[in-house]
Amino acid sequence: MTSKKPHLNLSLRIVLALVVVTFTAILAGCSRSKPQEAQATLPPGSILLTGAGATFPSVLYNRWFTVYRDSHPNTFIKYAAVGSGEGVRRFIGTNVAEEEKVDFGASDSAMSDAEIARADQGALMVPLTAGCVVLAYNLPDVQGELKLSRKAYTGIFLGEIKQWNDPVIAQSNPGVKLPNRTIALVVRQDGSGTTFAFTKNLDAVSEKWRSQFGPATLVNWPGNAMRAKGNEGVAGLIGKSEDSIGYVGYEFARKIGLATAALENKEGKFVKPSEESCQAALAAAEIPTNLRVFVSDPSGATSYPIVTFSWVLLRKSYENAETANAVRDLFRWCLQDGQSYSAQLGYVPVPNSVSEKALAALDSIKSGAKSVRLKSETRT
Repeated sequence: MTSKKPHLNLSLRIVLALVVVTFTAILAGCSRSKPQEAQATLPPGSILLTGAGATFPSVLYNRWFTVYRDSHPNTFIKYAAVGSGEGVRRFIGTNVAEEEKVDFGASDSAMSDAEIARADQGALMVPLTAGCVVLAYNLPDVQGELKLSRKAYTGIFLGEIKQWNDPVIAQSNPGVKLPNRTIALVVRQDGSGTTFAFTKNLDAVSEKWRSQFGPATLVNWPGNAMRAKGNEGVAGLIGKSEDSIGYVGYEFARKIGLATAALENKEGKFVKPSEESCQAALAAAEIPTNLRVFVSDPSGATSYPIVTFSWVLLRKSYENAETANAVRDLFRWCLQDGQSYSAQLGYVPVPNSVSEKALAALDSIKSGAKSVRLKSETRT
């Protein structure tokens, strides 16, 4: 028996070595197959729509696209929340790698006339949702609601107000014990429609901001601001940085439970962000033919002062009827059934007056030189 043990151990070692080698080879084969799988042909009768852009509506987009797929299993949707500026770039498609080109973009700053002129096959800007840009802060020692006047929040982001107990902040917060600590500013590092919406308001309410910066998707912020990518990045950085304040989409602040300031509006009232206060701000918006409208300083005592629409960017003409139909079907659903998901996620449904014009824009999408009928028209 003793003479067989070494032979048995050797055999076991050989078998185990073969198993390890085989398993490693399988893993390597799987790793090599990933790119091929990513490029695999879709199931017969299916279509893939690719999009990229704004992080502001990404929470709602994720919900929409998931729910839509449940009832439209042949439509696959891939959306990259890379920021409004990058979304516009990929949508236009000039000097963009083939794998980055998209069927639709998304932006909270819409597109400029110059960008529209560069868009291959034309461009339609369709407002799908709206929301508030809030000033979220992290002051664990402060009890009660923080109020920021127009002078206070513009001064903070101009780098002029640097301490939390500055008299300009204290004036609007009687009875609140503000800390004698330095304000830590949190801003976006990437091109952002959220930045554009916020700076549109700063531009409207502050002559100094208007003369030095103006509205922009990317700002060289004064002072030593902390920078983060995307709304989620800004919200996360505020959440872990005491004495910080930053601008972020309301839905992201609400998602992780950040405190948000009540801001002074055009009528001199301090208003907290909510579905109602954002709806009040958007109610008076006059929508032009191209659907590009900015509500930079809304009127009304109950209006929250920093609001924005968020647009999906579509081509006026797609190369084939399948893509045109799929795009039209998807975003028609978003404008109709999809609006019911807005409030629960911290967004504002688009007003009926806006959705009517948005639906008309979808109807104008063509495939090549011919108009494309709605799928619903061809179903029996």
